[in-house]
Amino acid sequence: MKTIHIGGVPEHFNLAWYLALKQGAFKKAGINLRWEDYPSGTGAMAKALRKGDIDLAVILTEGIIKDIVDGNPSKIIQTFVETPLIWGIHVAQNSTYNSLEDLKGTKAAISRYGSGSHLMAYINAQNNDWNLETDLHFEVIKNLDGAVEGLTEGKADYFMWEKFMTKPLVDKGVFRRIGKCPTPWPCFVIAGRDESLSIYQNEINTILDIINNITKNFKNIPDIDKIIAERYHQKIEDVQEWLSLTEWSQNQMSEATINNIQEQLLALNIIPKKIGFDDLVTVI
Repeated sequence: MKTIHIGGVPEHFNLAWYLALKQGAFKKAGINLRWEDYPSGTGAMAKALRKGDIDLAVILTEGIIKDIVDGNPSKIIQTFVETPLIWGIHVAQNSTYNSLEDLKGTKAAISRYGSGSHLMAYINAQNNDWNLETDLHFEVIKNLDGAVEGLTEGKADYFMWEKFMTKPLVDKGVFRRIGKCPTPWPCFVIAGRDESLSIYQNEINTILDIINNITKNFKNIPDIDKIIAERYHQKIEDVQEWLSLTEWSQNQMSEATINNIQEQLLALNIIPKKIGFDDLVTVI
């Protein structure tokens, strides 16, 4: 039985993987799929792909594109979530900031450089016509717990993270959400190390078949809203809203979409150049 390591954030987007593992779907297909949680997100997963700690990652689209352009020997093999990620823009509950304009020139908490929270700060700045060189400053906080500490203690001024995962902290009065910023592209892809894609081609195709069969019917799973609410400590009405806004994909990302994303990342100076579609994407 081949062992394949996959990484992802421990969030509701990835519940389908948990359900497949719990059902033993991969083992029945002769694959020992080992899931690794990466609470700090994209930057940590990109590093793990580079080091060979994982073979596959369910990772933010903009983050893996940037890292492949920067030399990560990996490829995108499929879109996983077709819809945008809705990033909430948060400040500490007792912060004096009340609007996005108040945040201009202040310090953003980011999990690490090259992470989604880092890259989306640029998207938010562009959306609000800020100067990308003078109006953006950063404090590395590693993960959501670090953001709570960083904002509460005043080490950073605002923090961008997926709106629904941070909603419990807003409800508790730890954060205030003063805005939101959706990604202008499909938010999650499945990527794999070039070496792993070559060695485990058949197994990875089987993994994709299994997960795609689950995501096709994910919203029809009995009591899925209750399962998500309980597992991720969410209110049922928030989960239902999230489900209504989220669509999974079973397809490869198109060349037009890849080109559009690269154009936007290039305009923001997040990547230094565009690379070819075949350097970013592969069909296995």
